[in-house]
Amino acid sequence: MLGYIGRRVLMMVPTLLAISLIVFAIIQLPPGDYFTSYMNELETRGETVDPDKIAFLKAQYGFDRPMYQQYLLWLTGMLRGDFGYSFEYDLPVRDVVGDRLLLTFIVSFATILFTWMLAFPIGVYTAVRQYSIGDYGLTFIGFIGLATPNFLLALVLQYFAHVWFGTSIGGLMDSAYVDQPWSWGKAMSVLEHLWIPVLVIGTSGTAGMIRRLRANLLDELDKQYVVTARAKGMPPLRALIKYPLRVALNPFIADIGNLLPQIISGAAIVSVVLSLPTTGPMLLRALQSQDMYLAGSFLMFLATLTVVGTLLSDLALAVLDPRIRFGGTEAS
Repeated sequence: MLGYIGRRVLMMVPTLLAISLIVFAIIQLPPGDYFTSYMNELETRGETVDPDKIAFLKAQYGFDRPMYQQYLLWLTGMLRGDFGYSFEYDLPVRDVVGDRLLLTFIVSFATILFTWMLAFPIGVYTAVRQYSIGDYGLTFIGFIGLATPNFLLALVLQYFAHVWFGTSIGGLMDSAYVDQPWSWGKAMSVLEHLWIPVLVIGTSGTAGMIRRLRANLLDELDKQYVVTARAKGMPPLRALIKYPLRVALNPFIADIGNLLPQIISGAAIVSVVLSLPTTGPMLLRALQSQDMYLAGSFLMFLATLTVVGTLLSDLALAVLDPRIRFGGTEAS
């Protein structure tokens, strides 16, 4: 097992290098750079632009160098823990992320808990009680959840939250707590505003997870080892949890590789609609304005989480399902 982990960690190095090249190339694909976009924006407003100042900033941050030198400068800076400077926010990248990363983690973690706590019991129930009234009813609700666009649901719930509860769901806290240090009042304000984004983001994920768990569990319940366990007199609940449910969980364990970056990136479109101060809108704005250091460093952070999450999911799958072997050999 240690040898397998060592090989996977070594493979992560060339994988992340290849990803960094792709990320850098994609960011550089649009014509010009941040300073070009900034100059064009000022000129459309009728403001004057100092070319000497722009040239000085380009030289200071290496934008006047060849592409390969810009790439090496960006890559070596990240290896030293220097993620560069955000021109859009006029701050170092690490300061820009700051509270946004914490708020994104709170929203995403609460959404994951909501999704799992709701999806697992419903998925198990609809599989065990197949074709019952409860199965049909919950399946119908699940289809509605899958078919409803998240941004539309966000607008509807935003309206009803204001009409019924008098809560203005714009952002994740009252305006009085914005840019203020954390306190008990600020934490309570975040919790008051949290339920709308959790409900909106988690709806489609919950519905999809219910359908997958139901399908996987139905496939396992008819297999011979389950019939044998029941024939030997094993209690139905124990026979369900010990064997078929463990196997049905494999796809969800495999999703850990996607789960870690989702915790950080958040749902960008819903965050824009609800004006959430999370990292999704920040990344979208950085890509639009060609803020290279902010967008590139954040994308590399998400790629690293994906690679690490994939390794963790593979290890968890091998522990959960004895049929899976690290070396790909069959059990004797």
